[in-house]
Amino acid sequence: MGKITIAIDGYSSTGKSTIAKQLAKSLGYVYVDTGAMYRAVTLYAMRQGYIGGKEENMDKLIADLPNLSIKFVYNESLGFSEMYLNGENVEKEIRALPVSRLVSKIATLEAVRIKLVAMQQEMGKEKGIVMDGRDIGTVVFPDAEFKIFMTASPETRAFRRYKELLDRGEEVTYDEVLKNVQSRDYIDSHREFSPLKKADNAIEFDNSDMGLKEQLERIHNFALRKIEEVIK
Repeated sequence: MGKITIAIDGYSSTGKSTIAKQLAKSLGYVYVDTGAMYRAVTLYAMRQGYIGGKEENMDKLIADLPNLSIKFVYNESLGFSEMYLNGENVEKEIRALPVSRLVSKIATLEAVRIKLVAMQQEMGKEKGIVMDGRDIGTVVFPDAEFKIFMTASPETRAFRRYKELLDRGEEVTYDEVLKNVQSRDYIDSHREFSPLKKADNAIEFDNSDMGLKEQLERIHNFALRKIEEVIK
């Protein structure tokens, strides 16, 4: 069977990455977590002191982008790819709340988005890919054959994220996670360059009251129908 491009966009903590990863596995497609790419750039900026301290220096970060190497490396024992920043596995560190607090600010930078979008488009040239993020269906792959826009209430998403962080051993409160979710929603939706928005031909998918199994079954069925429709 031929392959298509699948774009999954949506708000933070809607479970995009989890669904995209499982959908790719079920279809035999490549999975790319673009959020991890922006998180890696954010971590780099934090380490270099460009953001997160008393002062911010985005111009220095932009000038430093050629020295930044990010790539996915498949971990056979885990069954998925992990993010490497300049040769270092940073998969765990990029998921922590300090990075989450700042990633939307880094993602507003046009130079960063241009660099990463070019990388993402190169990854998807051969199709057979599931990519999730904020602008996949609108900017990265506007011609993607199948697009999903995932959403859920801020409170539901904050609770999911809160539980996830607690399970990782992080000391956080629900209120600070909710504040982070709401802040990211605003920044992502109002940034000048590639704002988060639903593509005109995307299926809106509210998973506020759905378990993971039901979500995957429904989206998998949507995808199979679209593949059959496109490949005919």
